Amino acid sequence: MSDEDLKNILGGFYMITSIVVMRGSDGKSKSKFQFHQYNRRFVSPLRFYNIFDTHVLHAPQSLDSGFHQSIMNYLVGAFKPPCNIFVSFADGRSRKQVPLKKENGKTVMAALFQSQESIVGEVVIEPVHRKKVEHNGVKIELLGQIGLLYFLMSFIFISELYFDRGNFYDFTSLVRELDIPGELYERKTYPFEFSTVEMPYESYNGVNVRLRYILKVTISRNYVSNIVEYQEFVVRNYTPTPSINNSIKMEVGIEDCLHIEFEYSKSKYHLKDVIIGKIYFLLVRIKLKNMELEIRRRESTGSGPNTYVETETLTKFELMDGAPVRGESIPIRLFLSPYELTPTYQNINNKFSVKYYLNLVLVDEEDRRYFKQQEITMYRLLETS
Repeated sequence: MSDEDLKNILGGFYMITSIVVMRGSDGKSKSKFQFHQYNRRFVSPLRFYNIFDTHVLHAPQSLDSGFHQSIMNYLVGAFKPPCNIFVSFADGRSRKQVPLKKENGKTVMAALFQSQESIVGEVVIEPVHRKKVEHNGVKIELLGQIGLLYFLMSFIFISELYFDRGNFYDFTSLVRELDIPGELYERKTYPFEFSTVEMPYESYNGVNVRLRYILKVTISRNYVSNIVEYQEFVVRNYTPTPSINNSIKMEVGIEDCLHIEFEYSKSKYHLKDVIIGKIYFLLVRIKLKNMELEIRRRESTGSGPNTYVETETLTKFELMDGAPVRGESIPIRLFLSPYELTPTYQNINNKFSVKYYLNLVLVDEEDRRYFKQQEITMYRLLETS
């Protein structure tokens, strides 16, 4: 449809994108491919068209439904890739699925793998409406990536917070060529296999860092952008029960005021374990009103002077309410299964570490806080069905 037709029907010239139709205040004809030349100061209020619905918001009265439908079809077709790509695993129906939190905050179910497994499946490419798709080859990549969340600091406030999406660090990269340059006219299936893949690190979605594994299908093309499809999956690695697991026992206090002894039955816990211990009061000359135990996760990214540390308090467990007396013993029994824990990660690919701590907090009647923090090791034990 020509610009003159748009002028006669819409009552002005509009700039068309996949989301909005807008009219320039200068009234001059602008190509639909020149929308980036508009400046916000020179664009009149937008007239929005909902391309995913059957009606138009603030549409001119002369805009009939037939023309509206043709505009919508044009918009969808102009920005939609000429083919659909589907990636599936050979054992997708029987393989365990686990929750995976995406960048947008939504949770989806994803296939679960572990290191040294073979990843086998197929890629299906289906041209839209049997249109010809010219390409310079089709490939699939298996990528293990680490993405960091960067902080742009100013003297007054944190000005911006973002994932450096263009700088994911690849620590694993495998490629399989699926097709040579040619043309696609109809649905085509490509089997793929990555045998005995070394995936040393677990999938992790933290506060400032993300470690992910993806299958990336790329259809290379000339003059236009490549067509890319991603399929993310989860990796978890399991650790046997440690042969040595010493208890934690320590005496702490304030001279002539407070002296306590705390003990935890072990220093290494699996993710579904139970923390068992006790607190013994040897001397109490401070009026305490309560005591609680916190589980803290400390995530550190970067290295040297560029290290950034983020500490989360995952839970607070009240151990005592009221003033203790000398000689009193307070038991500890805290189940870990309700909480979203991960194993302890030590210097993963020189990019980040994750550690866990038990933080014992005592509060006196004047709301002064006394605490003692102790690091523990978390590991993932193979679950038995």
